[in-house]
Amino acid sequence: MIQITLDKTDLKILQVLQENGRLSNVELSERVALSPSPCLRRLKQLEESGIIRNYAALLSPTKLDLGLQVFIRVSINKASEARNEFAQVVQNWAEVLSCYALTGETDYLLHAFFTDMNAFSNFVLNELLSHPYVLDAKSSFVLKEIKNTTALPLDHLSV
Repeated sequence: MIQITLDKTDLKILQVLQENGRLSNVELSERVALSPSPCLRRLKQLEESGIIRNYAALLSPTKLDLGLQVFIRVSINKASEARNEFAQVVQNWAEVLSCYALTGETDYLLHAFFTDMNAFSNFVLNELLSHPYVLDAKSSFVLKEIKNTTALPLDHLSV
């Protein structure tokens, strides 16, 4: 992995790409006030260093009939094989977009989407709670989305 030092231009490139990752190199170079060749070179360095890890299309869950958004707090058996197996099985649950290992009362936090309460119920009863190491699961349903962004804050990196 290449290590790079980020300057103001690199930070501007990252900021602009977080707003719109589909810009052509010419459009990106215009927005960051840099000619296309150096802009492309910087972009490639950001990608190769792993700072830019991927590009993706952000889909609308409600437009795809996935209107039930849930956060599920999961407690599991504390044995290391339980953690390893749970981490493996969660990779196969398409409904779960993210899974975080936590400190505190709960071991994991799952963020998931479902078509409706029936689909959620089937997942919890037939997948989650039937897992041999899962001890408990508590759910919170999203009533209203107040903020949802994929853009990371970059102000702390300003030079």
